[in-house]
Amino acid sequence: MRPADPLKAVKSQLALLGHAPTAADVVEALRRCGQVVSDSAVLQVQQAVRRDSVGAGLLDPLLALPGVTDVLVNGPDRVYVDRGEGLELTDLRFESDEAVRQLATRLAASVGRRLDDGSPFVDARLASGVRVHAILDTVASPGTCLSLRVPSARRLTLDDWVESGSLDETAAAILRRVVTAKAAFLVSGGTGSGKTTLLAALVGCVDPAERVLVVEDSLELDPAHPHLVRLEARPANAEGAGLITLTDLIRQALRMRPDRIVVGEVRGGELTDLLRALNTGHEGGCATVHANSVADVPARLEALAALGGLGRDAAHAQIAAALDIVVHVARDGPVRRVREIGVVAREASGLVTTVPAWSWAAARPVLGPGWPTLERRLA
Repeated sequence: MRPADPLKAVKSQLALLGHAPTAADVVEALRRCGQVVSDSAVLQVQQAVRRDSVGAGLLDPLLALPGVTDVLVNGPDRVYVDRGEGLELTDLRFESDEAVRQLATRLAASVGRRLDDGSPFVDARLASGVRVHAILDTVASPGTCLSLRVPSARRLTLDDWVESGSLDETAAAILRRVVTAKAAFLVSGGTGSGKTTLLAALVGCVDPAERVLVVEDSLELDPAHPHLVRLEARPANAEGAGLITLTDLIRQALRMRPDRIVVGEVRGGELTDLLRALNTGHEGGCATVHANSVADVPARLEALAALGGLGRDAAHAQIAAALDIVVHVARDGPVRRVREIGVVAREASGLVTTVPAWSWAAARPVLGPGWPTLERRLA
């Protein structure tokens, strides 16, 4: 059984004040609760109150660690951190699941979102840029869960990818040509594989004279580009009003004189609007998509297009006309690596396939059957 927190009653007293407690308030609360009054006790209570009311509370020290990308809370007793080398179990513990729930509720409320038994999960972006997902213990086991994604403090370039061993010089040159030629492309990969980071690096290679419109569910892409406009979707409020979808934003972006349209991630029917944009003269568009390999991308796109009301034949026709190239990234232990570059091709049946043009295999680059096609498209 978890020992009782001797300061819990003191914090409860201070919570009733309705304002930030002063040192005198803390002294009075300590006396009322039968606690010893000393300078150290007053300081301890003030720090505890601040920790429970500002920022991410107990998780703030983890979010401040160098290189941290994710902080995950699985109930009160298991808190993990990822600093780029996989998940590590930390020594941090919450006093109870109610403490995790209070933190999750406060984080949601800080950005105007509701989190309670009637709405037991939320996905939001904090003012600091940290993306937070929370789901309450009424739905999740072993308790209330928090998933915090920390934005990179540094904008990575393609040169950084090469320097870290995630990309070889040949592939980097290919990708720069993809951007310069205004080829439409997708970056595919799994969760945490580096799709968004690579897409940001590629958008950073766009000619500074071009106007780039970025559309995202939650602002994550932050490319180093001088003429960038970022549009962020918005969920409905507690009354069900105020919803702004990616589809809405793609349509607005088309009216804003874009040279390039970038979608942070296509995960639903908004794919059909992106395909229409790419098929109506908006060259060089790009996005990320979840997929296990370059070969799996057409099936994934077909499924997403169906959510947007496109039948199979129409979807494949639109995909073949709109997209040129797929770049696949994957995690290889702690290293995120560009694994494949494929070209989009249409078979005699009318269905789209992806043909490998370049891949990283057995620690060396390998050219595939799609290489001549890729060369022609980038000429």
